[in-house]
Amino acid sequence: MILNLAVFLCTLTAMEGIGYLAHRYIMHGWGWFLHRSHHEPHLGALETNDLYLLALALIALALVAIGRAGHAPLQWVGAGVAAFGVIYVIIHDGIVHRHWPFRPRPRNPYLKRLYRAHMLHHALKGRDNNVSFGFLYAPPMHKIKQQLRARRRG
Repeated sequence: MILNLAVFLCTLTAMEGIGYLAHRYIMHGWGWFLHRSHHEPHLGALETNDLYLLALALIALALVAIGRAGHAPLQWVGAGVAAFGVIYVIIHDGIVHRHWPFRPRPRNPYLKRLYRAHMLHHALKGRDNNVSFGFLYAPPMHKIKQQLRARRRG
């Protein structure tokens, strides 16, 4: 059980790094055609960017299924991927972008920093020169603002 918990927690932690890389180099790179919807105003509850979350869910389900079919550690890798997806939906869609009927305001210092960092991520239009690509980690605000000023100048 301890090994399973360790695999789960390591995967959950690693997903922030994977999410950062995917956001910076795929979503703001060759996958911009899907992610663009997230940087533009939209009317409905869904956007084409949500296909990334669907892909993550399918990967998590496949890993859990393979794990349950005899490759046990993969079940816990899949659970870690799924947990990251759930946390992402709660924090990013719910608290940061307030896509829910009720609009929670972050009061916790950590959640406030995530919120502010993501708003700075959206400060520049388009896919280039953005800052703060993490989902559950945000660098200190002074560093993000410094990067943003440098990118606006350049």
